[in-house]
Amino acid sequence: MEKKENAAASPMGMGGVSSRDEEVACNSTTMRASETCLRLLSIPLCVSALLLMLKNSQQNEYGSVAYTDIAAFRYLVNVNGICAGYSLLSALFIAAMPRHYSTISRAWTFFFLDQVVTYMIVVGGAMSTEVLYLAEYGGAATTWSSACGSFGRFCHKLTASIAITYASVGCYVLLSLMSSYKLFTNYDAPPIRSPITAIHIVAFHASPN
Repeated sequence: MEKKENAAASPMGMGGVSSRDEEVACNSTTMRASETCLRLLSIPLCVSALLLMLKNSQQNEYGSVAYTDIAAFRYLVNVNGICAGYSLLSALFIAAMPRHYSTISRAWTFFFLDQVVTYMIVVGGAMSTEVLYLAEYGGAATTWSSACGSFGRFCHKLTASIAITYASVGCYVLLSLMSSYKLFTNYDAPPIRSPITAIHIVAFHASPN
């Protein structure tokens, strides 16, 4: 017992604790910087996808088409706007908070919001991809004929907007993983129960006739 106390009180022991604290602080700073960069990176991606879709319309001898004609594209525009606003606000909040200030409630809040935003934009990208596929190749089962042959410029802008949306999806997936890690590292692992070491065998003895 005395050796442990002396070792903990020794300069070497204090140096070990200090080095561990520095390592934890360095990891926290690196994750904080990475998280902020991802949130800032997702803003121009979402805004670019949103603007491409907002300006996407075409009119020719075959008729006219715009993103407002299809619910999936309207949803994608709204989701990109929500995600851009959320990323900006969350990045400002993280930058304004003290570096070592972290609470469980804050970790839970970011975990929940990051998961919601990620699922929202994934759904928007998936819905828009399905509609774009039908517009490009048609659907015999739904009697939906191909439209991209007649409205090529409209489909090109759709493809670009959806591709940029998937780039922002990558950012939000990484953010959701980081917020999950930051939350669940605050909790200890559940105790491991020792396996049963003895197996009781019940022997049934037949009574003599």
